Amino acid sequence: MLQKKIIVYRIKTGGEEIMKTNELFDFEKTIAAEVFENCEYPWQVLPKIKEFTIQLGQKLDKENFDEISPNVWVSKSAKVAHTAFIAAPCIIDDGAEVRHCAFIRGGVIVGKNCVVGNSTEMKNAIIFDNVQIPHFNYVGDSVLGYKSHLGAGAVTSNVKSDKTLVTIKNGDEKIETGMKKFGAMVGDFTEVGCNSVLCPGTVVGRNCTIYPLSRVRGYIKENSIFKSEENIVEKK
Repeated sequence: MLQKKIIVYRIKTGGEEIMKTNELFDFEKTIAAEVFENCEYPWQVLPKIKEFTIQLGQKLDKENFDEISPNVWVSKSAKVAHTAFIAAPCIIDDGAEVRHCAFIRGGVIVGKNCVVGNSTEMKNAIIFDNVQIPHFNYVGDSVLGYKSHLGAGAVTSNVKSDKTLVTIKNGDEKIETGMKKFGAMVGDFTEVGCNSVLCPGTVVGRNCTIYPLSRVRGYIKENSIFKSEENIVEKK
């Protein structure tokens, strides 16, 4: 049912489809590339993350990964603070750093050389390699692309206040996702400023800059600077 809705409400801009998975992410920059193979649109991956994490973890090289608790695999080159909490299933890839009081609630894949910072909370999320979410962040039911960065206090809001199903807005057009929980899809190289909120169903293209204290909704095309909802300009 979900896939049919997405096909019906597919958005086009300038004759070309937007928001497709391969337009947001470089799949050479994640250990989780396989789970996206049949996902035309990136949010279609969200119901698959938990089961895929378990399947992938069981295939990991035991010479490189320790299973520190059932279905929690941590690379031997990663650094995990003793005060961090990691629930299953979870994979922490090479060179990643999970800092003091990070709270990982399961269904999470942390890419190579990532930073999951102090008091950062995550659940049902994939973060590609070299992503930084270093201070007081919440990332739920979301995907963060290669070298994206959330400033201190920036969060993905994953449930609407009225608890209705999440839609993605692009002007007056909508995509019905059929999902109650859907945070944000953040493209490669995108910077999200401090204390910004990415509302449920936000899709941000590659190489965008989101100003601090922003409230972001809907689709933001690649190479954009988001200053406010009424002031979005193209990078030059």
